[in-house]
Amino acid sequence: MGDPISAVNIQPIRGSNPAGRVVETDIPARLDGLLWSSIHTRVVLALGVTWILDGLEVTLAGSLAGALKASPQLQFSNLDVGAANSAYLAGAVIGAVGFGWLTDRIGRKKLFFITLALYLAATAATALSWDVWSYALFRFLTGAGIGGEYTAINSTIQELMPARYRGWTDLVINGSFWLGAAIGAVAAIVLLDPAVINPEHGWRLAYLTGAVLGLIVFAMRFWIPESPRWLMTHGRPAEAEAIVADIERGARIDPDAARDRRTIRLQMRSHTPLREVATTLFKTYRKRSAVGLTLMAAQAFFYNAIFFTYALVLTDFFGIPSSHVGWYILPFAAGNFLGPLLLGRLFDTLGRRSMIAFTYGVSGVLLAISGYLFSIGALSAQGQTIAWMIIFFFASPAASAAYLTVSETFPLEVRALAIALFYAFGTAIGGVAGPALFGALIDTGSRGSLFVGYLLGALLMVIAAVVGWRYGIAAERRSLEQVARPLAAVEDDK
Repeated sequence: MGDPISAVNIQPIRGSNPAGRVVETDIPARLDGLLWSSIHTRVVLALGVTWILDGLEVTLAGSLAGALKASPQLQFSNLDVGAANSAYLAGAVIGAVGFGWLTDRIGRKKLFFITLALYLAATAATALSWDVWSYALFRFLTGAGIGGEYTAINSTIQELMPARYRGWTDLVINGSFWLGAAIGAVAAIVLLDPAVINPEHGWRLAYLTGAVLGLIVFAMRFWIPESPRWLMTHGRPAEAEAIVADIERGARIDPDAARDRRTIRLQMRSHTPLREVATTLFKTYRKRSAVGLTLMAAQAFFYNAIFFTYALVLTDFFGIPSSHVGWYILPFAAGNFLGPLLLGRLFDTLGRRSMIAFTYGVSGVLLAISGYLFSIGALSAQGQTIAWMIIFFFASPAASAAYLTVSETFPLEVRALAIALFYAFGTAIGGVAGPALFGALIDTGSRGSLFVGYLLGALLMVIAAVVGWRYGIAAERRSLEQVARPLAAVEDDK
């Protein structure tokens, strides 16, 4: 397994307060020198289940659109459905920023439990909604919990995974969203079947399914340690050392990496001032910020606008009963999960820039082609589903690569807040307006009007492909500290 000997040397430079001291450590090199082990499998399972929850939530929102419209109590219009989905995304934006700030201040692990508790309470409350306003409020709060999860989880993936596996792992964990989508689709098939249960009760039970799964995730969260990289910069190097030593006892270590353990000297701090965060993101790394924002906004519009109104297209244009929508989501979800699973390793071998450009570009071109076929009535419901399945085979790793990009190309101290801000800005620009816009386009009953919306999504993806190729960072198989030097570093790595 290798020798878990550390190189930690703490030098106080003022007072007795941990903040301000300098720690010399080889923890980043030791984490990157690990081969795939049981700890990494546990992290993938525990974090992937959270994305399954998000997939369940989003799929239920789409699959249940017909039931909400038919509900004798709620009687939603298409605009109501789109607006409520936009409320979910708005909550995710606000939750991401607020919890992202807390994640960098109090740690990754504490936020896991805070955000999950909010999700559990809000999704259960959604099942008790009595009108459009209560439904929108509870969806907003559910989104806030999920938004907070994005920041803590993506930070943890980057900081615990060895550099050689970081890209594939990030994409597969984010892609597990679509396993949740499949669960949501099956739940909708059963719970919206009038022969099984009254649809007015079925859609409420569907949301309670998410709360039950959330309790399982809560228990799995205890498998994940706090990020040693976060601990070593926040005055807790002994805890970081203990966690890494424990990981090494159950892990395999690359012999070559064990012989070349770089150390880095860091000045510990209790937190990073917001002024320094702003300077880092919008001055020091402004080009990287522009890339991250472009990728996030494009994929947010592309995904949220199309998927949140997926059921409406099937019911309004193809006459598919709302209780059958789940059958059409299952192959769509399969394509979305298989994309990151099969293409993810290429992000670590062929590289980030080439794969981002490829997946974004192909997604945009295919959407434009399928949108045209839809506009002229050349596709059946099955044909449309196959087209979307192929498109999102490429779009799914593209969307996950946006999170990968913003979570690995900024310094440790601002990583969670960077993820939160770019997720928030990207979703606000491309995601919140998308479902409401497409809901309104569907309400027109015009295939041509909806085609214009598809063309807009395709154009955004092609622009993002060009930006990713031209200005992206080749971060594959490189240490996080090499990709972005920590703000707390007091000298170059040895």
